Amino acid sequence: MSQTFVGMPSFPKNAAKAVQDSQLRFNLRKATHTIRGKRAAVVGELPDWAELRQAGKAIKDHTLRNLEEYLLQLEAAVSAAGGTVHWAKDAEEANRIVADLVKATGETEVVKVKSMATQEIGLNEALEVEGIKAYETDLAELIVQLGDDWPSHILVPAIHRNRAEIREIFLEHMEKVPPGLTDEPRALAEAARLHLRERFLRAKVAISGANFMIAETGTLVVLESEGNGRMCLTLPETLISVVGIEKLLPTWRDLEVFLQLLPRSSTGERMNPYTSMWTGAVEGQDFHLVLLDNGRTDVLADEVGRQALRCIRCSACLNVCPVYERAGGHAYGSVYPGPIGAILTPQLRGMNTELDRSLPFASSLCGACYEVCPVAIDIPAVLIDLRAKAKHPRTERMGMAAAGWVFNRSVRLARAQRFGGRMRRLVPKRLPGPLSAWTDTRDLPDIPKDSFRAWWNQTEGGTR
Repeated sequence: MSQTFVGMPSFPKNAAKAVQDSQLRFNLRKATHTIRGKRAAVVGELPDWAELRQAGKAIKDHTLRNLEEYLLQLEAAVSAAGGTVHWAKDAEEANRIVADLVKATGETEVVKVKSMATQEIGLNEALEVEGIKAYETDLAELIVQLGDDWPSHILVPAIHRNRAEIREIFLEHMEKVPPGLTDEPRALAEAARLHLRERFLRAKVAISGANFMIAETGTLVVLESEGNGRMCLTLPETLISVVGIEKLLPTWRDLEVFLQLLPRSSTGERMNPYTSMWTGAVEGQDFHLVLLDNGRTDVLADEVGRQALRCIRCSACLNVCPVYERAGGHAYGSVYPGPIGAILTPQLRGMNTELDRSLPFASSLCGACYEVCPVAIDIPAVLIDLRAKAKHPRTERMGMAAAGWVFNRSVRLARAQRFGGRMRRLVPKRLPGPLSAWTDTRDLPDIPKDSFRAWWNQTEGGTR
């Protein structure tokens, strides 16, 4: 886990602070609604979208059921093509492998393609400890890095920043800024291009992730929109790819399904401007593949939670989530924000902290995330399952036990309803003691004089 998020408070505390930032809410609403609209338009063009979605789900489920077999097939294919495969059980081991590989080249800097896996393990921070500087080359990741900030969205890490804020970051932190820099997108992109160009040309080592790995051939696939990925993947003499073991697909034919699902669900495009594929060591390049576990096999063992490993990191669930739209990505305390982060992060990290235990409750359970997920992850179902596994406060456990005792017998429930009806005028609008947290954020409903049971028995329907 990235050291950036260590020791963060719970989601409710983070969100309470975030919702006070009106500029953040404006930035998020504008960006997510724009992406949401583009996605809806291109998805609506495909009459077989539902079938594609089910195909993606089926392929992923099949792969996860046979993951060991396909991982060994991938290792053999990559090795046969001249690449070297490394296995990392956790973040510490992955960081050590990458640092040793970079130091073996004698280089002290690397360029990076946007990678959720390397953010997950805190690779940049680990390399810095070893005296190695990592330069992010994705525009949004560059903004985050220059601003000493955190990513807040899977697809658009700097979604919480507007153009004026980005201009100020460039003016303050870029070594060379074009004179008269404005906040026009074209001008900002040109400034980033000039800033990165010399780094592309001098870099000897690059680090990437991958959207997909093909077990059949050992091929890795990266989809991106700016061309920085193509530069990183082809120019350096050494390429190191850190990829979660769940990113596997069995065959080339399977990839065809996801090349339709991912662009439409992420950027709202029919296809990404740049789709890079490579197999092993190509054109004399030294290639290393680091296969990352970091809690994934534990997730795989959970019958309900394992579906989170289907995720293809499209971010569609973030763009429709009412909670994310108001709280933003930083409140989740993870590189995986939004609905998918609320189920993936606690499983990967083990629900050992206050923050992780609070994430399954960071949802209204409206189901919008499930409706847009291109691989049909039932996020609400996983949220409910994780809530049941979370350690609840003692008062809450006692309250639920008492409610269970009452509801277990119709006679007890009827007596409780009669008692509640008689005492309804004495019930305060704000509950006392530990129960006050409930009424601080919601109104206590009025208790009716008679229960539905009593009303029914007093009507003609109750006598039939």
